[in-house]
Amino acid sequence: MSTKALLQLAAAVLSASVSSVHAAAFVLVAKDAPPAPIIVFKDAPPRTRDAAVTLAEYIEKISGVKPAVLDGEPQPLPERAIWIGVQPVVKTLFPKTDFDFKHAEETLIVANQKHLIIAGRDRWNPAHMEAKGRLAMKTGIQQEYGTANAVYSFIQEQLGVRWLWPDEEDVIQREGIAIAPMERRYHPQIRARGGMMVRTSLGDNKESAAGLWARFQRVQLDSMDMTGGHGFGDWWAKYGTAHPEYFAAAPDGRRTAVKPRESNTKLCASNPKVWQQWLEDVSVEVRSNPLLCVINVSPNDGYTSGHCTCANCRAWDHPDGEKVEWVFSGGVKYQGVSQTDRDVRFANTLARMLKERFPDRELFVQLNAYGLARNPPIGIAPDDNVIISSVANFHMRSPKERVLPMQQHTGWAAKAKHIMWRPNLGSPAGLSWGMPDVAMTQAGEDFRFAADTHCLGLYFDLFWQHWANQGPHYYALVHLAWNPQADVAAVMDDYYERGFGPAAAEVKAYWQLLERTRMEFVAEEISRFRAFDLPKKYTPELFAQAQSHLDNAAKKLATADEKYRRRLHFIQYGLGYAKLLVDTRAEMQKLEASKGQDIAAKAKVEANYTRAEQMKQNAPAHAINWQAVFRLPGFGGGDGNQRVMGLHPDAPLSGRTLKELRTRGLE
Repeated sequence: MSTKALLQLAAAVLSASVSSVHAAAFVLVAKDAPPAPIIVFKDAPPRTRDAAVTLAEYIEKISGVKPAVLDGEPQPLPERAIWIGVQPVVKTLFPKTDFDFKHAEETLIVANQKHLIIAGRDRWNPAHMEAKGRLAMKTGIQQEYGTANAVYSFIQEQLGVRWLWPDEEDVIQREGIAIAPMERRYHPQIRARGGMMVRTSLGDNKESAAGLWARFQRVQLDSMDMTGGHGFGDWWAKYGTAHPEYFAAAPDGRRTAVKPRESNTKLCASNPKVWQQWLEDVSVEVRSNPLLCVINVSPNDGYTSGHCTCANCRAWDHPDGEKVEWVFSGGVKYQGVSQTDRDVRFANTLARMLKERFPDRELFVQLNAYGLARNPPIGIAPDDNVIISSVANFHMRSPKERVLPMQQHTGWAAKAKHIMWRPNLGSPAGLSWGMPDVAMTQAGEDFRFAADTHCLGLYFDLFWQHWANQGPHYYALVHLAWNPQADVAAVMDDYYERGFGPAAAEVKAYWQLLERTRMEFVAEEISRFRAFDLPKKYTPELFAQAQSHLDNAAKKLATADEKYRRRLHFIQYGLGYAKLLVDTRAEMQKLEASKGQDIAAKAKVEANYTRAEQMKQNAPAHAINWQAVFRLPGFGGGDGNQRVMGLHPDAPLSGRTLKELRTRGLE
């Protein structure tokens, strides 16, 4: 049966009246019966109860009838009920069901003729449910949110709701809702998912539509907190004056701060005093925060500079490691080998000390396989309580660019029990600028690869939430993060069908054109600076072809439900923005070629900024993240942003970028 036929069958099942469902089905809502109440287990944590309320809201959106949400087991027991979480009575109602969850984040959905149970493995500490996040407080924290994620799975999989992008959902309305007898268990392999769409994670921002979208898609409420940064950024400020011996020795023996960014100053990894200081500092955190699970011990950023050259640290390096060059203050260069073995030995040392001090806590240290340490170690392996954060940049890259990082990632997976995937995305085809830089097909390949290398965590640096031009990619990613084996083609077909109805085929063709275009672009222009030559591939002819798909879609939606036209307008806005961006870049190339003397090109760029300001004023919610691009002092209240480099005469390309572009003949 074709994908389209399957989708049509699913829609027919969702639309069926209760009377047409098997007689043994559990009836949530029926025309001639009150809705089954939703019963939340006693003293449930806030996020779990929130999920129950959300379930009631979606039942109402579907049927027009809202069930009551009750806290704790009522007396007498209702004849029919939806039970949220494991509570004593459910073991009587389902005597043959095993409610002993054996896997982290395990979910369970069970239905018989009279009752429905939506539950999962929940772990939380009532005394510790708040923590400081990056931009806001994290509230309602649980170590595991099995029941909440089970509810969101039920809303999506059994009630047929789709969350297309923030504030845009698709609900199929019907009078009755019935669920055939079933039992479904699932537990996600990838336990750290919030970092994939980091700006929607708990504590990264205040409660927002994008955060709610991520929660419903089951990526926000995960069970491991793995960061994407470095471990010792504040050490020089804290200890540099009193303990210079804690820090890396230059070839001349000096131990000084890296300039201008002192937070990049590296440690003397072999110094036992460093280990002890770290243990004392971390012990305070562990004792004060029972939720703490993962501690980052990755070397500070700036991987080409400042690694310790003392005899003890160099003795930790494997002599057969990759030959590398480090740079120190004043341009001093040092020929060494990859510090991979050194880093792993350092992480193992700290991990063992941590385990000895806290034998009853499940604690891990996290180490980045990054920069000059991307190759796996030769003479050592990470301990079982070390998580390797593989900074393997193969996602959204060309076939040639993918080979080495995938080999390195595989090498680490063979050595390490625990591995996470933490790519630096960059802006391969204008990703950070908000171009339609999408690669859904490749995402499916990448997540299966990650799953095969026993990946348990994700942190992507960085998606900027340009939903009008990148929304389908985000949609594919969240489904793959929950289930890396998902059929991404089927996921996307469902997205187009549910999102655009009669125009699904044209919208699908539009996104496939843009996906194919960006894949050709990154294959032809292998460079992290390729986005500066967007006009080479994103031509007027290409944009005309894309527009023709949207025009045909508009014709098919002329008499369709207004929701489809609203969604098409969202995409059309994104295409208009992409045209403006490429035109701006084309004029900037003329200005760069003239070394700033092309007055006409400069005027056109400045005119485009006026157009951008007008576009911003009329933008659909969430379409483009204007704070990420087209942002200079005075533009839209912005205070300037390095991501506008190459988009305005006052933000010229850096010397490094110009040098590479000249080398490749693009400037």
